[in-house]
Amino acid sequence: MNDNSNKLILHLCADIGSDSQPYRDAGYQVVCVGEKEDVRTFVPPDNVYGIIANPPCTHLAGSGARWWVGKGKSALLEALSVVDACIRVVVVSKPKFWVLENPVGRLSKYLGPPVATYQPYEYGDTYSKRTCLWGNFVLPRKTPVIPTEKDKIWKMAPSPERGKMRSICSPKFAKVFFEANQ
Repeated sequence: MNDNSNKLILHLCADIGSDSQPYRDAGYQVVCVGEKEDVRTFVPPDNVYGIIANPPCTHLAGSGARWWVGKGKSALLEALSVVDACIRVVVVSKPKFWVLENPVGRLSKYLGPPVATYQPYEYGDTYSKRTCLWGNFVLPRKTPVIPTEKDKIWKMAPSPERGKMRSICSPKFAKVFFEANQ
């Protein structure tokens, strides 16, 4: 069995940590940046093995497009400053792998087309939530199932926890992503 305790995974903008949980479970050292520290002022250590970045999608996701005009440019600039900080941490750290995740929306206009997109049902979960991925990583092999809860994320009822619940990474995708990127 490999000793992963010396491998550091940075999880940027991690409010839940669902994407990095498989690394934590396998004994990797996982540092979640975002709960208590702003990624825009974060200085990464020298020994970063991998980076998972989940910049908030509130002002970027296509699901909120009808509110973009009313929010104005300041909301977009705020969101892009966080994305920019994530990319800066990647450039400074030079990790073995990195991934930046965000739903379909306007981020492609600023980062270019994603390396890949996926639906959770393409990796064994039963719902849909088209997600874009940018970075340098190995894309896991797909194991699709029929989506029996296709719109569960889209139709999630309003609540104080709705944003966090909608941002949870597909558990089966997180697991296979880990297996492909160790």
